[in-house]
Amino acid sequence: MSRMFCIPGIIFLFCAFVLSILVSISLPFLPALDIARAHMNGNALINGDTVNEIRFGVWAECTYKDDGSRICGDAGHGYSTSISDTNKDANVIIASSWTRGLAVHPVATAVTFIALLFSFSSHVTVTLIASILSFLAALLTLIAFAIDIALYAFLHHEIGKLSAVEGNTDTAPGFWLTFVSLILLLLAGCTVCFGRRRDRMSGASAYPSYPMSSTGKTPFWKRFRRN
Repeated sequence: MSRMFCIPGIIFLFCAFVLSILVSISLPFLPALDIARAHMNGNALINGDTVNEIRFGVWAECTYKDDGSRICGDAGHGYSTSISDTNKDANVIIASSWTRGLAVHPVATAVTFIALLFSFSSHVTVTLIASILSFLAALLTLIAFAIDIALYAFLHHEIGKLSAVEGNTDTAPGFWLTFVSLILLLLAGCTVCFGRRRDRMSGASAYPSYPMSSTGKTPFWKRFRRN
C-alpha cells in the first residue's frame, strides 16, 4: 500500500487505541476518566454518607465528600447506586441496566488493537482486513458512545427529580475521549481503504510493453492479447 496512506492510518489507529484503552480502564482505577458526573453541593446521601459529587465510570462509581475524600464501589460488570436528598424525602436509583452496557468499551479497544496490528502489513489482503476491522471498531465505539449518552441523559433526568439537592449533571472526560476515538477510527478505516484502492489503481495502470514491428507500430493482434 502507498506509504502516504499507510503511515496516517497507523497513527490514527494508534491514537484511537490509546484513548480507548484509557477509557476502558476508567473508574475506579483512573479517577479522572469517568463517563458522567453529578455535582450535588453536599445535599445528597449515598450509602448513608453526605456527598458532594458522584462519578460514573465503566467498572464502578466513586463519590466525593466536601473534604475531597473519595469512596469507590467494588469494581465489576454492571453496578447500581441509590441517591437521596439529605432529608430523605426523595430517592432515585441508577440501576445496573444503565451501566452494564459500558463493558462495550473494552471490546471496542480489543478490536482496535487487532486492527492496529494488521495495519502494519503491506499485503493487500491484510490491509483490507485492517480496514474492515477499523470500521468494526468504529461501530462498537459508536455503540459504546450511544450507551454513554443514554447513561448521561438518564442521570440528568434522575438528579432533576431531587429538587432539594439542586444538583447538575455533566459529561466527563471519558465521554469525550470516546467521541474522539470514534472519529479517529473512521479516519483510519477510510485512510486504509483509500490507500488500498490507490494501490490497485496504480497496479492496473501499468500496461505491458510489446516489441514494435518494422513500421514502428505495435502489431494489431498483440494489442488484444491476454497476459
